[in-house]
Amino acid sequence: MTVRGQAKADRRDALLVAAARLFAERGYAGVTLEELGAAVGVSGPAVYRHFSGKPAVLAALLLEASEGLLDGGRDVVGAAADPEGALRALIAFHVDFAIANADVIRVQDRDLTSLPEADAHRVRRLQREYVEFWVGVLGRLHPDLATAEVRIRAHAAFGLINSTPHSARSHGSRPADAVVRQVLEQMAWSSLVA
Repeated sequence: MTVRGQAKADRRDALLVAAARLFAERGYAGVTLEELGAAVGVSGPAVYRHFSGKPAVLAALLLEASEGLLDGGRDVVGAAADPEGALRALIAFHVDFAIANADVIRVQDRDLTSLPEADAHRVRRLQREYVEFWVGVLGRLHPDLATAEVRIRAHAAFGLINSTPHSARSHGSRPADAVVRQVLEQMAWSSLVA
C-alpha cells in the first residue's frame, strides 16, 4: 500500500472510531457529519472522501464489527481441540471484543434500526451465523438440551458480556479491563456449562 493509501485507510479508521464514540454518546441522529469530521480534524465534506454519507458510516461500523465477530468465531472454533476448549476460546474472544468495542455494541443496540434495510439485513445475517458457532459448541457440550434452549443460553451470555464493559465504565471508579475480563469469563463459563 502506498503512503497516501495508508493515510486514507488510517483516516477512515479514525472516522469509524470517532463515529462509534459519538454515536454511543449522543445517538446516530444526534451527530452531524460536520461533528464527525471535526472529531478527526477534517471538515464535514471531507468525510465524503471515505463514505457516501452518514448512513454509510453507520453501516461500515456495524458491518465491520459483525464481520469481525464472525471471522473471529470461525477462527477460535477451528483452532480448538475439543468443545470445552472451543467454548472457553469463544468466551474469551467475545469478552475481548466487548471490552474493546463497548461503544460499537451500544450503537448496535440503539441504532441498528437507523441502518438502510439491506445493511440491517446483512448485519442480522452475520450475527445469526456467529450465534450458530456458539450453538454448535454448546450443543456438543449439552447434547441432552434442545437447540432452542442452547440458543437461549448463547443469547443470555451475549447479554451478560455485552452489557458489562459499558456499565462498568459508566461508574466513577472504573475497574481495570483485566478485572472485567476475568469476572465476565468466569460468569459466562459458569452460566453456559451449568
